[in-house]
Amino acid sequence: MMASSITSSFQTSNLRSVFLGERNGICVSNVPVTRIGFVRKTVECKESRIGKKPIEVPSNVKITLEGQDLRVKGPLGELSRTYPREVKLEREESGILTVKKAMETRRANQMHGLFRTLTDNMVVGVSKGFEKRLQLVGVGYRAMLEGKDLVLSLGFSHPVRMPIPDGLKVKVEENTRITVSGYDKCTIGEFAASIRKWRPPEPYKGKGVKYADEIIRRKEGKAGKKK
Repeated sequence: MMASSITSSFQTSNLRSVFLGERNGICVSNVPVTRIGFVRKTVECKESRIGKKPIEVPSNVKITLEGQDLRVKGPLGELSRTYPREVKLEREESGILTVKKAMETRRANQMHGLFRTLTDNMVVGVSKGFEKRLQLVGVGYRAMLEGKDLVLSLGFSHPVRMPIPDGLKVKVEENTRITVSGYDKCTIGEFAASIRKWRPPEPYKGKGVKYADEIIRRKEGKAGKKK
């Protein structure tokens, strides 16, 4: 009888130590834990500093605004764009354009500054225009114009012939300097990037096609073995 009571008390203490963590020296409380709640907080994004700037329209630029469609016409050309529902355009009596958010959403905050910049590029493009300059660096690298094509000699077995898009003007100086100009900034950037893509500048000697204001980070070549 004595042995059975000792055995039962040992089993009870053993189970207790297993479930309560007493065997490993951890004290586990049997107090019930309250449920943790999370508070949702609405994060408000600040208004874009670029988006809230007004756009001044020159006197030689004509603007036609119909709903979400904008058409800009100037002495250099004509551009049009359809705006998403997240933003809206307003024209004041003084002729100033403003781009505003049509709703308070994260996407509207993202679109606000973007479409203000695109609208300003349209106004500046048809009135003053944009240009992008490139430079060819390398022995034998040269460029020339043949009709409406830009022909590049970049060390390949054949010259690279690129048709010039409508609305763009390309000028070649000293066979190594290229100037791309026009009224559509996006088209200018795309065509200049396609020229550079044929032979991007390498980091050792800087050979290739680079933008005129581009700074190439040079790398040191491999040094010869010391004798």
